[in-house]
Amino acid sequence: MPVKSLHKNELDYMVLLNKLWAKRKTIFIAVAGGIVIGLLVAFLTPNSYQVTTTMLPQSESEGGMGKISSLASLAGFDLDLNSGESDISPIVYPQVLQSAPFMLELMNIPFTFKEVDHPVSIYDYYLKIKKPSVIELIRQYTIGLPNVIKASMKEKQSLSVKKQQGPIVMTEEQYMIMQLLNGCLDLSINKKEGYLTLTCTMPEPILAAQVAQQAQVLLQKYITEFKTKKAVDQLIFVERRCAEKKVDCINAQSRLASFQDRNWHISTAAALAEQERLQNEYDIANSVYSELAKSLEQAKIQVKRKTPVFAIIKPVVVPLEKEGPQRLKILAIWTIIGFVAGCGYIFGKEYLAYLKNRQTTIGNDLTD
Repeated sequence: MPVKSLHKNELDYMVLLNKLWAKRKTIFIAVAGGIVIGLLVAFLTPNSYQVTTTMLPQSESEGGMGKISSLASLAGFDLDLNSGESDISPIVYPQVLQSAPFMLELMNIPFTFKEVDHPVSIYDYYLKIKKPSVIELIRQYTIGLPNVIKASMKEKQSLSVKKQQGPIVMTEEQYMIMQLLNGCLDLSINKKEGYLTLTCTMPEPILAAQVAQQAQVLLQKYITEFKTKKAVDQLIFVERRCAEKKVDCINAQSRLASFQDRNWHISTAAALAEQERLQNEYDIANSVYSELAKSLEQAKIQVKRKTPVFAIIKPVVVPLEKEGPQRLKILAIWTIIGFVAGCGYIFGKEYLAYLKNRQTTIGNDLTD
């Protein structure tokens, strides 16, 4: 860059700095305003406490089940434990946490709150008991004002959602609580080691620990249901068929025994044929029932194999120190915002004056 051009840029910067120094009173007022807003936001924002728990889902190893399969084969069981293998990926576990059924069940579990002398659900607490903070009121009637007007114009919907086979229908209140819980809960996965880390952030330490504990239990329940659904369905089917064939086997055995009791000394070919027919019916029914009994044991082992065991590496502990708000950081951010706003106001005003003078000059030139 030429020396003359560099010197010109330095002069331009000095002009800008001189303009800012000349209007320093405006900058001081903007910075003071930012500090005041920062102090209000920092001290009016409620405290938050964070709980972190780590768990490791474990299933039966292939080697262990292979030994069971070998032992079962000695007893006459043909356990093909690898057939039809399908499993859900741990990557979808956060989607399970954020799903509507999970959140609907969690928001209706009773918890302990400081303001209430008896356990209440998160749904009832936030809709009927909790009073909104100043920050929440300001946000509700500024940014969220259109939603408030929209909600007041709508008819009140029923708070209960009936279980149905079709899509889940949620009320606006349930959707609001669901969004609140989604912001409080987070699930991360360590793909290399395979463990899950559940984080819960709530305004009360005991509440944060309780919600984290219940969310952990529910997550284990939903993951177990997803992983074992196919095996459980197969087990139920085999159980029903086995029960049916057991009845058929008993009936066939009863008919054969009744015929034998009535015919101690068989002397006719017709009687021998009837006895042979009943014996064949019993043998077939007994054979089918025996095979189904083996399949039933195989299905039970498969359910056991697919059921994960969750090892709690880091249990839930009630936090002693708050996680937020970070008041110094909030104050610093609003101070910077005030400074930038003051500088922007000065430069904007100067630019508007420049545009106005330019339009006036162009208008005078056209007139002349």
